[in-house]
Amino acid sequence: MLIFVTRRAATMVLTMIAVSMLLFAALEVNVENVAVKVLGPYSTDEQRNIWLENNGYFEPIYVRYFTWLSNFVVGDFGESIRFRTDVSEVLWPRLGNTAILAACVFAVVIPVSLLLGVLSGMREGSKLDRTISVTSIVTTSVPEFASAPLLSAIFVFYLGLLPGTSGMAAGFDPVQLILPALVLIIYDFGYVARMTRASMAEVMTTNYIRTAVLKGLPYRRVILRHALRNALIAPFTVIMLQINWLLSGVIVVEFFFAYKGFGALLLEASLNQDIYLIEACAMVSVFVAVMTQALADIGYTYLNPRIRFS
Repeated sequence: MLIFVTRRAATMVLTMIAVSMLLFAALEVNVENVAVKVLGPYSTDEQRNIWLENNGYFEPIYVRYFTWLSNFVVGDFGESIRFRTDVSEVLWPRLGNTAILAACVFAVVIPVSLLLGVLSGMREGSKLDRTISVTSIVTTSVPEFASAPLLSAIFVFYLGLLPGTSGMAAGFDPVQLILPALVLIIYDFGYVARMTRASMAEVMTTNYIRTAVLKGLPYRRVILRHALRNALIAPFTVIMLQINWLLSGVIVVEFFFAYKGFGALLLEASLNQDIYLIEACAMVSVFVAVMTQALADIGYTYLNPRIRFS
């Protein structure tokens, strides 16, 4: 296990370096473009040259890259063009807000979808299975940009039970998290439930499960000790992938409800061509993606001891 973790860590580092090279090549190689984005389109050539020289942009490209990369490693992301402050002062609070929203979504999605998926897979073809399957398909077929206005119309304008925005202007308010979390829960739970159902149904038809049942083992023990552990491998992969989606794929929800999260920040950075903020968001997103996949690989060995990585 130690060897696997070491190799996985090395792979993570190499992946981050490769992505950083691509990001640097796309956004930092053209120094004139960087100066225009920072100083604005109405700045003069003299102003741009002075700024580029003061910020080391006339150094050799490999020197600039290693300087840029070392600054990232220590958390120095530069100054945001949009917010006129250090990127880290804007990035980390927004990332924390998205983490809070994701935690609320996961707290509901994971237990509900796993439970419904297991029950559906155990009784393949039954009325319960068909009901859960149809519900999962319907919810996942409705995108967030459709369900968000629909839920707002019902709970905000018609019933008047919930606030229509989640800006948290007066401080943290858990009530303002309900609508954005509900939109994500409705859209997301069907994926995990369907994957769990398919995996559980496949496991229930295997020979070792049939043998355990024929030997007279209690059905509950067969499910909990033998079937469930193997059936959770595929859903576990999907759940880990949802972390990446909840990090940067919730732009529509965060923008619609004015929630100050990471997705909305990425949209603001793109619209305002905030080059340093875009770079920071991209590197954080890649780091989270690589980390979650590493954790998924390690988790496989605990769900199924027969899986070993060499």
